[in-house]
Formats: sequence, structure tokens, C-alpha cells
Amino acid sequence: MRIILVGFMSSGKTTVGRYLARKANMELIDIDEAFESRYKMSITSFFDLFGEAKFRELEHQILLDSFKHDNCIIATGGGTPCFFDNMNLIKENGISVYLKLHINSIVHRLLHTKKQRPLIKNLNPEELVEYVSKQINYRESFYNQAQFIYHLENKKPNEVYSLLKECLAEAGIILP
Repeated sequence: MRIILVGFMSSGKTTVGRYLARKANMELIDIDEAFESRYKMSITSFFDLFGEAKFRELEHQILLDSFKHDNCIIATGGGTPCFFDNMNLIKENGISVYLKLHINSIVHRLLHTKKQRPLIKNLNPEELVEYVSKQINYRESFYNQAQFIYHLENKKPNEVYSLLKECLAEAGIILP
């Protein structure tokens, strides 16, 4: 079984993924971390040197490679579902879960994160709000294809786990 988390950058995919993996005794594959490990550089540095198109091509390959693993949680990058045929591949290869947050929550998290994000690194707060709004409007057509959609406002990872466990049980899949 594969549970594949999608959602905008800073929506909590890695944090929730770590919790789910630990709780369900599953492996966590974080696409961004796998990329940085494989190519021995940060995504921001890669973007600066090679651009987004090359990044998306290699990210697609890492996603395909992640499907070789069973019994895992896959935390995608925020844009992963929106390129190539990735969202269809995600749906075909696991249980897809959209971790949804309000735009204001995402902007707040992005303004207070220590992690550098290549697509927003040079934006001031007003430009960030505009960028996030525009991108979410576009990307939600992909994210909303997920089998499960969880609104994460004020929810902790254990609450997401309980919701997911409950929904999967209805589909005949039992998590510990």
C-alpha cells in the first residue's frame, strides 16, 4: 500500500507524512528530500543552475522510482502533481490524499519558514500572497483529484491520521 500526499508547498506533507509513516510503521519517501539526496544539492541551487523545466523532469523520475516501494507514505513536492501525467500516476499507484490549507495559512507558514523555496525566494509579502493565490487556483484542479481531501486548518498530524484511518477502514484498508 502507498499513501501519496499532495498539496501546496508548506501545507504539511512532510510533517504529516513523517507522523503517518511512524504511526503506521511504513517507510516515508519525501520527493524533495530524495531529489536533494540523489543530486547532492538543494532544490533552490538546482533551480538556479538548471531551471524549473529540468527540475520537473528529474522530479518526475523520482516519483516513478518511488512507486517501486510498497508499504510507504510518499510526500510529493507542491508542484509534483501538476506536471507531466503525475496526478494520474499518483492516483493509479496509491491512495492519494490532498492536504488542504487556506491561502492565508500557507502564506503565514511560508513567511515564517526557514526552508528556502526557489519559486518564492525573491518575493515580498504582497507578491507572495499574489503568487500563492494564483498558483493554488491553478494547482487545485490537480490536487482536487485526490481520493481524500483533508482541510488541515488547526489540525495536528494525529488528527489527520485518525481521519485517514477512519476513511481507509471504510474502504477495507486497515491501518494500525
